Order: sequence, then C-alpha cells, then structure tokens
Amino acid sequence: MNDKGKIIAMNAVRFTRTPPAHAALVWKFLTRTENLPAWFGESRIEPRIGGVVHLMGGHIRGTVTQWHEPHHLAYTWNVFEPEDAADAHSAYPESYLQLDLTAQGDATLLTLTHFPVPEEFHKQTCMGWHTYLDLTEAATKGNTSLTRADLMQKNAAIYCVDLNNLAR
Repeated sequence: MNDKGKIIAMNAVRFTRTPPAHAALVWKFLTRTENLPAWFGESRIEPRIGGVVHLMGGHIRGTVTQWHEPHHLAYTWNVFEPEDAADAHSAYPESYLQLDLTAQGDATLLTLTHFPVPEEFHKQTCMGWHTYLDLTEAATKGNTSLTRADLMQKNAAIYCVDLNNLAR
C-alpha cells in the first residue's frame, strides 16, 4: 500500500463563446434567471458566496462558491430527480460550474467549465451547455424567442444524443 497522494484526471467540458455584449449584460443573463426563462425555468441564484442555486424547478441544486461580478461565477451542481424529497441526497455526483467573463472591446469572452462529468453523460452535458450558450448568446443580441426545445433538437443531432433515451 502506498500512502502518497497522486494526481488524477477528471473529465470536464469547456466551451468558449464571444457574445457581442459587454460583460455586465452577459452577467445579467447568467445570474438573473428571469432574464433567461427558456433555460432556467422556475429558478433562482442568490447573488452572494454561499447563496442558494435552485434551477429548473429544483432539478438542479447547489451553492454559489464564487461571486465576482461581472467576471467570475462558480457554483456546485447537483442533479435531482422530481421524486427526490427536498432534503434527499442526489444519486448523481456533485460537480462544479465555472463561468468566466473577459472583456474584449464591445464583446465578452465567455468561458464555461463544468467538472467532473461522468463518462456516460459526456454527450448530454455538451448538448445541454451548447443549448444554454446558444440561448444566452441570442438573448444578449435581443432574441428571446428561441426555445430550449428547438435548440435541444438541433444540438442533440450535433452530439449524437437520442433525446428519447437519455442516460440516467
């Protein structure tokens, strides 16, 4: 038995996008759930370190771990099934979402990193975050008519995800 620590690799997904908007506007769509209802649904993100994250009607729950407006947001990410009690432990591993915004003239470099992502959820996770970023980018341009369902269909095809047979 070896009691020395070792470095392990964790699966993560990272996206970068450059919405044509200032960081403060992009921040509003990432943190004020009422501004992006097509993604968040019934949700809230408390604007402080230690704040409650309650997304998609409680399907996603977590805690804000970093809040540096308007440049960096991080929170834990726990998936819950509808039948889970409010205080139940999720059957899924806790993960972390980081959103970094860097000004680039009249645009913003937005970097999204989610980790760890279990292998069986790689494609679904990429599809989901691709959809989220499509909605966010469209909203910063003033287009709030896009629906999550339409974009999920398009992005499911990109990542070869069968929406009728999602990993559980």
